[in-house]
Amino acid sequence: MNRQLFFLLGVIALFLCGCTMAPKYTRHKAPIPAEWPQGRAYKSDQAATGAERVPVLKWRDFFTDLRLQKLIEMALNNNRDLRLAALNVERARALYGVQRAELFPSVSAVGAGSKQRSSSDLTRPGEPRTTKRFNVDLGITSWEIDFFGRIRSLKEQALQEYLATEEARRSAQIALVAGVSRAYLAFAADRGNLKLARSTLETQQGVYDLIRRQYEVGLANELDLRRAQTQVDAARGDVARIMQLVAQDQNALNLLAGSPVPEDLLPVDLSSVSAPKEIFPGMSSEALLNRPDIMAAEHRLKGAYAFIGVARAALFPRIALTTSIGTASDELSGLFNSGSGTWSFAPQITMPIFDARTWAALRVSKTVRKIALTQYEKVIQTAFREVSDSLAVQGTVDRQVEAQQSLVNALAETYRLSVNRYTNGIDSYLGVLDAQRSLYGAKQGLIALRLAKIANRVSLYAVLGGGGDQPSVHQGGS
Repeated sequence: MNRQLFFLLGVIALFLCGCTMAPKYTRHKAPIPAEWPQGRAYKSDQAATGAERVPVLKWRDFFTDLRLQKLIEMALNNNRDLRLAALNVERARALYGVQRAELFPSVSAVGAGSKQRSSSDLTRPGEPRTTKRFNVDLGITSWEIDFFGRIRSLKEQALQEYLATEEARRSAQIALVAGVSRAYLAFAADRGNLKLARSTLETQQGVYDLIRRQYEVGLANELDLRRAQTQVDAARGDVARIMQLVAQDQNALNLLAGSPVPEDLLPVDLSSVSAPKEIFPGMSSEALLNRPDIMAAEHRLKGAYAFIGVARAALFPRIALTTSIGTASDELSGLFNSGSGTWSFAPQITMPIFDARTWAALRVSKTVRKIALTQYEKVIQTAFREVSDSLAVQGTVDRQVEAQQSLVNALAETYRLSVNRYTNGIDSYLGVLDAQRSLYGAKQGLIALRLAKIANRVSLYAVLGGGGDQPSVHQGGS
């Protein structure tokens, strides 16, 4: 029996080291240009230097604002969406463990004992009246020997799904870090807009009070008074509207952080925020292949290859094995030393003759691979477009801010001159009204451009695959 047991264990080891019928995966050429876009819209120092990997810059090193760092940490600890992503990883890991366990036989052991006492009338002289019996059965119930790699391919498919889910968690973390940062910056910008609106309201109220006093003594006409009143009313409306935006921005921050954000972590305005570091890619566009969403798509593509192996193996025989080893003894101490027992070996072979569904499944698996490949290439192209867009903003936003600042300066001087001309009776209040509207809009535009400049740094950091954990190298195979 020992020889048979060793033979069985040898068979198990042999087939655990087998191969699969899945096609070999090779990484496809990325369907994007090798270099980033060039031209007047891009900075000259953004040209690729041939680096193969995105330089890893942790979010604590990238975001220099201390209040924002604390907010991001709060979000990473409390955000429910990120918790769900982590739980999905745990579920995928558990499912992979279940599928991997199919490679090993399920061994069960059953032990039993009995004790019987006979009547003295039924027992011969000298024989014991009490008899004991012990039995142990060790069995393998219907274990499929993976000759053609069907179970191994299923295991590989489950592994790739788990790895894809892990990359999805990293992608969710990057999106959360970027989302908190954008919400924080939007809150700061809207607080700056609120400060501007209140300052404008105060100025307009002062002008209105002055014209009203002049109107009361006959030095101003009613038309100028009503025009000044419209400016006050418009400024009051803007204050209320922007107060609403600030409250909504704070609600968004609370949701992302997973708990109410303390007031001391909220920025006063955009000028009080320490800007994140500026990033220049300086690398080949193939560095995008390390982005978590692209890596997740590649893992799903590898899973599609494994699925083909499953479908191919279904065309070949399936061999299941049932084995039982039993031993019995009258004494518990001699149960495993008696050298006697029973051993049974019952293989079962299922031979597919013709099954249209099996051949259809093989065609489906090949189509699934084509779909996964197309999705993988589409994710790469989308990532390239996102980075290119961010580079275009980075290459032009400084010029836009400079031009807008010049416009604000010119309109501020225009407004000052218009007020002087109106005060001296040279021009009507209509010139002041027009100059003030233009100046107010230009200042709002300047805040928006400054926000776009800082927010674009966050976007570029995120679309390059930063902001989360360091990329981990997963290896799976047959």
